[in-house]
Amino acid sequence: MSEQSANTDYESASSNLNETVAEFEDTRKGLIGKLQHVLHVNPALVPLIVLVASIILFGMLVGQRFFSPFAMTLILQQVQIVGIVAAAQSLVILTAGIDLSVGAIMVLSSVVMGQMVFSYGIPVELAILCGLLVGLICGVMNGWLVAYMKLPPFIVTLGMWQIVLASNFLYSANQTIRSQDIEDTAPLLQVFGTKFQVGGATLTLGVIFMLALVFTLSYALKHTAWGRHVYAVGDDPDAAELSGVNVKGTLMSVYILSGLICAFAGWAMVGRIGSISPTVGQLANIESITAVVIGGISLFGGRGSILGALFGALIVGVFTLGLRLMGADAQWTFLLIGLLIIAAVAVDQWIRKVSA
Repeated sequence: MSEQSANTDYESASSNLNETVAEFEDTRKGLIGKLQHVLHVNPALVPLIVLVASIILFGMLVGQRFFSPFAMTLILQQVQIVGIVAAAQSLVILTAGIDLSVGAIMVLSSVVMGQMVFSYGIPVELAILCGLLVGLICGVMNGWLVAYMKLPPFIVTLGMWQIVLASNFLYSANQTIRSQDIEDTAPLLQVFGTKFQVGGATLTLGVIFMLALVFTLSYALKHTAWGRHVYAVGDDPDAAELSGVNVKGTLMSVYILSGLICAFAGWAMVGRIGSISPTVGQLANIESITAVVIGGISLFGGRGSILGALFGALIVGVFTLGLRLMGADAQWTFLLIGLLIIAAVAVDQWIRKVSA
């Protein structure tokens, strides 16, 4: 056999082998692989599908009243506080951190606003600024300990949660400021509870603020350099730093913004419940993490959409209202939400394999 003939046979065999390998890889990917890739590129798609399916399911079980504008907007009103806090939690978790102090910061900010007005006679506008400043300072402390002292976010925010919680009760002397007193003296504190009609739906300024916040942060994360840096830090901080990303500055900005958002949540909470109490909203940290996880944001950081956190909060709201209208025991809500959390983490692990 000539050398030319041998080369020709070798090239032919190599070509056939390459085609066989290519066909094997395409077959291996198939429909499941394509679905996995789509969900990886669009992390908010899974919670959106679950949300729509949940609404359809409870609509079939409960009846037409579940699809009424009143019921749909009632869900939005019920999740507005969790949605705002979940937005703050999402920013931290995207950097592969976690913030256990969000609920305590929210409550302390609202207590400071109330005490400044009713105990010290400070004008309500200045009192609100003081409450927002408290949230900002808490965020600065969390960010500095995580970014510059290199302490684990879980430990830092767990400690901050205890410190802020104790400060909250000590500062307020465990006193509740009544709704009627706020309405008579400082109605601006309840502004987020202002209701207005849109067709047959009833919305509040708190709901509008939540939606505006989520869409603004979603745009910033997707279309700005800061947003790309947040994802980069969450994915691999060492690689991000080598690429020129200011990792410490990015972490500081995330925790500061988280604290400020929680302070706004405290202001919105006054509008939602009417009164100011140091004992309300203590589970906001767990509820926000629940919304984030169900919303498809990876606890390992670097992947997810803040819109998903909103969908996650709405899923919890749909399940809560749907089961209530069905007359089911409230414990069923916790059971189903627990299953959703585990399922969401399992799906996240499966989706992450596409980038492995």
